[in-house]
Amino acid sequence: MGSVYCLLSAAGFGAMAVFGKLAFDAGVSVDALLMTRFGLAGGLLLAAAFARGSLRRLPARAVLIGLAMGAIGYAAQAGLYFSALTRIDASLVALILYVYPVLVTVGAIVLGRERADRRRVWALGLALAGIGMVLGGAGTGRFDWVGGLLALGAAFTYTGYILVGDRLTSDVPALALAALVCTGAFGTFVITGALRDVDLDFAPSGWWWLGALALVSTVGAILLFFAGLARVGPSKAAVLSIFEPVVTVAAASAVFGETLGPAQWLGGILVLAAVSIGVGRSARRDGREARQGGQQLPSAEARPPVAGPADERKLPVGLQHRDRDHATVTARAATHAGRGHLQPAPRRSGPTRTPPRRYAAFGWRSRPGPASRPGRWRSARRSRS
Repeated sequence: MGSVYCLLSAAGFGAMAVFGKLAFDAGVSVDALLMTRFGLAGGLLLAAAFARGSLRRLPARAVLIGLAMGAIGYAAQAGLYFSALTRIDASLVALILYVYPVLVTVGAIVLGRERADRRRVWALGLALAGIGMVLGGAGTGRFDWVGGLLALGAAFTYTGYILVGDRLTSDVPALALAALVCTGAFGTFVITGALRDVDLDFAPSGWWWLGALALVSTVGAILLFFAGLARVGPSKAAVLSIFEPVVTVAAASAVFGETLGPAQWLGGILVLAAVSIGVGRSARRDGREARQGGQQLPSAEARPPVAGPADERKLPVGLQHRDRDHATVTARAATHAGRGHLQPAPRRSGPTRTPPRRYAAFGWRSRPGPASRPGRWRSARRSRS
């Protein structure tokens, strides 16, 4: 069922562009759409987070960081995304936006978090060629280059959002972070709405599409992604998320009659191929290192999740990087144990050093050494014997 949940989540996120365009056709403005969407989604996610206890004993710093990420990064990305939808086709927006996983990889290499290799260079080249074909193939004279640049700006903005959040939110539960991000974004759009005098007087059908946008393409998609992630792991979840732009293109074609030229189809395929190359490498590496260490990859419940919805994409990439690193350290700890760097916890009583926290979590401890105060351990040895 984990794969089904991930595919349903991707379908929910993929339908977001269609719901947005239908809301625009009903007279909903961009400001009204964003304020309503994040207001409904933020309230529901906060309720779910409180019910699950995800916000319990959360440090004030973590709360402020989550709210700031939503108020600044996520609000900017969502604003660019939906502004692009008012100018160009939903299928084009989806294909342009989905270059962000490759941009995240490039950013991680530039910041020294990952190493460049041949596969990543190929992925970058394919992504750039694909985006060039998607944009250049719009030779009908109706293509709005401002809309294309807005969609590309959304991809770059979300890339920065992921790279910043990846380091600042490592200890925040995923559901709590998603709730805080949506709440922070809602605060931003309440302020902008008050300054611009947002008009909520639109056709009644607009409320249906806004409800679908908040319930199906935000809350439902995020919760389904969490459920799938816990069952299949981050790498496979990221692979299945490639289904998202496919849903957008198919739905936009069925609802609005949107069509892509041959060059744009080829460009979209190159973009998705670039993403699959980068994600596939991570999945194979995780499995290989886990097999070498004789360990199973830790479950999602045992890993510190990080989140950030996506239309934007949500949590998958941020989750993918962090969970992959955690699994790598686990496998390497087991591998190093066989080389003498670490030893399994000794099965004998007696004084030992307190295991470092980072290795104790994986079931390994440092080499046994003399206790500084042997008398402290006598009662413990008697109780164990």
